[in-house]
Amino acid sequence: MRPILFPSRHTVLPPRLCGGVEMYVHAWASGAYSMDWAGRFDKRDKGTHRFTIADTRGPLDLTVPIAKPHSSRCRWDEVGISTHGAWWDVHRVALESAYGRTPYFEYYIDRFLPMLTVGVDERYPLLSSLATAWDDSIRDILGLSDAADCTETARITPDTLADTATRLTPYRQVRADRLGFTPGLSILDLIFNLGPEAQIYLNNLTDTVYNTQR
Repeated sequence: MRPILFPSRHTVLPPRLCGGVEMYVHAWASGAYSMDWAGRFDKRDKGTHRFTIADTRGPLDLTVPIAKPHSSRCRWDEVGISTHGAWWDVHRVALESAYGRTPYFEYYIDRFLPMLTVGVDERYPLLSSLATAWDDSIRDILGLSDAADCTETARITPDTLADTATRLTPYRQVRADRLGFTPGLSILDLIFNLGPEAQIYLNNLTDTVYNTQR
């Protein structure tokens, strides 16, 4: 069973698509977590529909285009995804190029194909539903099942995530010998590079971020 630092805490995270390692550190520490998609739409917040991987030349941003909102005052959970540019093919090819030689890419990639193949806009018409589908698969891989009872709530802000990102410790990356350690990447980078060891990394990093010893 996963050791939970704050078993009674439900952590509310900013809405993210394939969020960074820093986001899942806070999820790992908590008895339960969710992302707040009920906030007001802000087109400047690209992190809601963009995530970063490491390809052969370094960091690469992958963006899901969104449909034009019906109102500038709408909520993020009302925003649909666009089919512009067949982006799912672009993302799938980019992931294959970036992580095809990692130890665990072939083991995990099939779980993500529903979000990376034609018809994705019909399966997940809203950005929030697409992000939730990604998170459900990530949650399953990392063993992030929710505790039965949470009696307190903690809200993590984008500023908190940015601060946590500065405290990440290096982990094994497939091109580190040529590019060095690349920080600031999606949790997918950790999963494809470490596989089951991602749980050990998150557990150790949680202790570092929260300044605890177990």
